[in-house]
Amino acid sequence: MLTYHITLPDTFETCDLRTLLQDKWLIPRKVRHYLRMNKQVLVNDVSQHFHENVHAGDLITIHLDEKDYPKPEIILGNQEKITPLYEDEHLLIVDKPVKMKTHPNQPDENDTLLNHVASYLAGEQVSPYIVHRLDKETSGVIMLAKSPLILPVLGRMLETKEIRRTYQAVASGKLNEPQFVISKPIGRDRHDKRKRRISERGQEAITHVSVWKTSAKQSEISCQLETGRTHQIRVHLASIGHPIIGDPLYHPKSTSTERLALHAKTLSFKHPFTDEEITVDSPFSLY
Repeated sequence: MLTYHITLPDTFETCDLRTLLQDKWLIPRKVRHYLRMNKQVLVNDVSQHFHENVHAGDLITIHLDEKDYPKPEIILGNQEKITPLYEDEHLLIVDKPVKMKTHPNQPDENDTLLNHVASYLAGEQVSPYIVHRLDKETSGVIMLAKSPLILPVLGRMLETKEIRRTYQAVASGKLNEPQFVISKPIGRDRHDKRKRRISERGQEAITHVSVWKTSAKQSEISCQLETGRTHQIRVHLASIGHPIIGDPLYHPKSTSTERLALHAKTLSFKHPFTDEEITVDSPFSLY
């Protein structure tokens, strides 16, 4: 049995229990039925009908059946490779090193961020869940869920742009405009499965760029994602003739650095369970 305790924040707007579970916390219909029939949802330690209202300050206790949320099998890595930046009982934000994969692609892999976070959380008997990804070559802040309860809520927040991500990058060449937006759809590259490309049939992709410092050879910039496509910043900058320094895929002639000059600097959002405004900043900086 998976048990979670959540105190509704002072800002919570009164609604019935069904609305809370269905619309706000995105618990699937089948699971809600199980919870209702087995009285597995308590309000202030008392079983409550789903049509009754819940209020700010109420303590919600949910007992989830592990059959509905099977624990992912993850080989434990090395917790010493993890740099935690923010953590509570629901989620964890860490600083991912450059050249570390976010998650395994093969069952026997044990040297990815997910493996190392699983080791870090092993003492709590908690498994991590990927909320969003960073390329292997990209460093910086990344969020993981510590429970299957919060995972779909965070996923929806990504889709609705309620999780804001700001990146540092060093682009080749001189960018003359102080601020601009790149809005070009991105699709798969049919000739190289590792790459993405600008494609009219691709998915919508929007990147906001601010230029901090320029020279004849390079520009120090920050990028804020409005969408989250694979390689989005890398593809967008390459498409305007200013690929990222050190990018092995989109700027292979770059030799001035050993790493891709792209770093996830800041992650900000409103916590879905506490309504607290949270901003997490990586201690590392590209410039």
